[in-house]
Amino acid sequence: MAELRAAVYIAPPILFASPSGKGKGGVWSPISCTLVYAANEAVLVDTPITIKQTEELISWIKRIAPGRKLSYIYITHGHGDHFFGIPQLLKEFPEAVAVATAGTVAHMEQQIQEKEYHDTWEVRFPGQIYRPFKLADPLPSRNEFRLANRWLFRAIECGHSDTYSSTALWQPDLKLAVCGDVVYGQVHQMLGEANTKTKREEWIRAVEKIEALDPAYVVPGHCQAEEIHGAWHLTNTKKYLVDFGEVLKTAKDRRAVIEGMNKLYPDRFNPAALIMSAVRAFEVPKKARI
Repeated sequence: MAELRAAVYIAPPILFASPSGKGKGGVWSPISCTLVYAANEAVLVDTPITIKQTEELISWIKRIAPGRKLSYIYITHGHGDHFFGIPQLLKEFPEAVAVATAGTVAHMEQQIQEKEYHDTWEVRFPGQIYRPFKLADPLPSRNEFRLANRWLFRAIECGHSDTYSSTALWQPDLKLAVCGDVVYGQVHQMLGEANTKTKREEWIRAVEKIEALDPAYVVPGHCQAEEIHGAWHLTNTKKYLVDFGEVLKTAKDRRAVIEGMNKLYPDRFNPAALIMSAVRAFEVPKKARI
């Protein structure tokens, strides 16, 4: 086999309950989990949300790279849908070390605070998330680690994307950028925390940090299972942000934003994310959102 290779598992979309307890709830977008592996060791980037999803990820790891020691679990950012599977994975792969940047670790700590966890996650996925939690350890100040004392992995601090303290993991030998939620595939982007023009511009600059690496392979944090992980995801992510801002300039209400973006992006999965983005955009003054 090639000395180093990578594979991507897409945890399929799942239903979530209505946070208010009324209505039908919605669909959570598919989540990418990337395995980079050599002859004897492997690195996993990000986890899914639920116990069932993580069980399926573990089965996939054992099938796609059997017999490897899982040395590291890298977390790209602090949203719970990218790290809640850590304790289950450590139970199966006890030699693994979960790592992230210091900024991501701080965000993870915020996500598991009792009220934040309950209001954001438990109400949507009651009884489906593994407890107790296990967070990542902060990387050394250089934000680097090596697989098998040989292959370099570097955390790229990108700033604000769909949340703060976002990162990507760069593997230079493969020219592979595993981007977390800095980059999206053919799935509606979550702009709930990027509901101002300033935050969307920060997100565009975050994507440009990854573009500057000149990657051959780009793995979005949320994408459809059939997608190829090409560099065009960088351009498409930026364009979506620009288009959202343009639609906002003339939209009188959130319904107009949803209609405008669906017209531009009829093939993107999960309009529930678009609805949330539109709702949050109208929670800030007009001068801030456009």
